[in-house]
Amino acid sequence: MMKKLIAAATLLAAFAAAGQAAEPREVRIASHVSALSPLHAQSELFAAEIDKRLPGQFDFKLFPGGQLGKESALITNLKAGSIEMINVASGVTKLDKALGLFDLPWLFSDRAHVVRAMQGPLGDEVAEQIEKQGIVVVGIYENGFRHVINGKRPVTTPGDLKGLKIRISGGKFRQGVFQSMGATPQKVSWAETFTALQTGVVDGAEAATYGFYEQKHYEVAKYLSLTRHVYTPSFLLASKAFYDSLTTEQQDVFNEVGKAITESAYEKSAELEARYFEEMKRTTDIVDVDLVAFQKATRPVYDTYLQSQGDAWLKLVEAAR
Repeated sequence: MMKKLIAAATLLAAFAAAGQAAEPREVRIASHVSALSPLHAQSELFAAEIDKRLPGQFDFKLFPGGQLGKESALITNLKAGSIEMINVASGVTKLDKALGLFDLPWLFSDRAHVVRAMQGPLGDEVAEQIEKQGIVVVGIYENGFRHVINGKRPVTTPGDLKGLKIRISGGKFRQGVFQSMGATPQKVSWAETFTALQTGVVDGAEAATYGFYEQKHYEVAKYLSLTRHVYTPSFLLASKAFYDSLTTEQQDVFNEVGKAITESAYEKSAELEARYFEEMKRTTDIVDVDLVAFQKATRPVYDTYLQSQGDAWLKLVEAAR
């Protein structure tokens, strides 16, 4: 009888151990931008595909909107290994001066140009540069182009910016670009930009499409000009500590899925932008611009980058134009 009880207890313990081993591992993917952003959609695509390929092994928890910290804090915590994964944008370009390429104005003509460049050698070299920081690059997708919205007049050429007070995010470099075209950069917190537009404290603002949409800037600004003055990639990143803790099979699947969803990620970004444009068109004019004129007007600002980083990456961009 005692032997039977011991055998039963051993069997139950084995079942319990097996049950514990089968528990999915929680993986947090945090972002500094909202659930309306392309970044959130990309994280959803990745998690869904991993669930298909490795069913029951992971429990993905998404934290958009800065719930786990601002972009710089997320990057710091990822490097420290205190968070598993993040999906971020311009903050990554501050990790190395070579990545300042993506701060250059009017670098890309359109999304098709971006896709050609980033799915070629440029994307590989950017990933390699980031991984020197002790971060694992799972995928490179997009945060999107930045445009200009304002309540004064359509902006179609560089001269149309003259005299406009524009709320600008980013550092002195981007402010200098707008100043060179006659605009007056204004520092206003993102949360207060709607009121600043409404009251005339600023004439306009620059941001990604989903930013204008989620903050409802189109309700108080008549003209949204598709300036595409900056393109920012998004970076789905894993901490090295987390990545190294995965099995070889899991690492392979993470790498494969990160690349496999790239086309879908770009398509989803385009779909979201088209949807937001359609809704904003009810109250705001969507204005095309003379892209070549803007590119010519700002070409001299490339000199600083070229002097410090050379033209290798710029040549890859041009080859894909």
